[in-house]
Amino acid sequence: MRVFQETINFVREVYKTTSFIPLHEPTFKGNERNYVLDAIDSTFVSSVGEYVDRFECMMSSFTKTRKAVAVVNGTSGIQVALKLLGVKTGDEVLTQSLTFVATANAIAYNGARPVFLDVDLDTMGLSPIALENFLSEFGQMRGIHCFNKKTGNRIAACLPMHTFGFPMRIDKVVEICKQWGIPVIEDAAESLGSSLYDKATGSFGDIGVFSFNGNKIITSGGGGALVTNDVGLAQRAKYITTTAKKPHQYEYFHNELGFNFRMPNINAALACAQLERIDLFLTKKRQLAETYLNFFDSHSLNFRTGISGTKVNFWLMCLELKNREERDEFLNETNSAGVMTRPIWELMFRLPMYQDCLRDDQKNAIYLADRIVNIPSSVKE
Repeated sequence: MRVFQETINFVREVYKTTSFIPLHEPTFKGNERNYVLDAIDSTFVSSVGEYVDRFECMMSSFTKTRKAVAVVNGTSGIQVALKLLGVKTGDEVLTQSLTFVATANAIAYNGARPVFLDVDLDTMGLSPIALENFLSEFGQMRGIHCFNKKTGNRIAACLPMHTFGFPMRIDKVVEICKQWGIPVIEDAAESLGSSLYDKATGSFGDIGVFSFNGNKIITSGGGGALVTNDVGLAQRAKYITTTAKKPHQYEYFHNELGFNFRMPNINAALACAQLERIDLFLTKKRQLAETYLNFFDSHSLNFRTGISGTKVNFWLMCLELKNREERDEFLNETNSAGVMTRPIWELMFRLPMYQDCLRDDQKNAIYLADRIVNIPSSVKE
């Protein structure tokens, strides 16, 4: 289609290159090299060092939460968060199938089973209506806990996701879950810098989890962080992610099953330098989004923006096409031309390990998976 070729040409004009254009690449023009070399010179390159502590303080300050705990990646962060909130083998966790596989995998790592509920069309995140409908039909309170009266399993947590950095209606989800005694973990892996009513994503639930993989808005190479306003939960998170070792000058005693999930100091050094520049990254991304919006509006294509009351970090920018056939044509043309674009991930209930999980009709998730593509979203410096 002519409009697809015009899109390719426009993206090349934006990034001022005839070479391959990736979906999202990091930029290192701040203190990254200085801090990493400083960590190397200190010889503290593993899970102990000043940059780990500094990054945790920076994260809690940025998200306006009381505590942050740095971990090796976002997946391990979700896994630990679920464990901290009491999710056990045989429990159910309410989540969405329109997500990266790590969300569902973290549930499975705890021996629990995901229950896939639909998303809202405008946010691409877990729908409060779908959540309320499910709990009204299947929820049953037994004392302080909620159970699924169809399966008999405890509904131990709710795990919504802010898809591609677009804030979902997390305030409504938290409100509903509170009525049912269900703790909420925000999969905020992609949404650092996004907010709803000027409140940071990741700070609404009991625990929020971020990712700093190489393709995120800031990166530590590999890494993640939990944030919470519950100091006790944060202390527990720090303890069990450092192998549950009791503090001692020289003895090694571990009094429970722990994890070796702490972020190395050398990664934290990179993360600190990146987080120092987050405001610039957000400004540049929002400028790019405005540029895209103007172009696509003039070509009658639907460029995704956030709902009222939100500020979007535009981690991955989204274009909505008319149907799956048009989506596939767009993906083929752009990628063949060296402009990287991607569809939404395969919906979780279609993956072999999760195809037997409980789910609702997934009408909106299926609609979006057939139409949404991500387009180049790197920060332009």
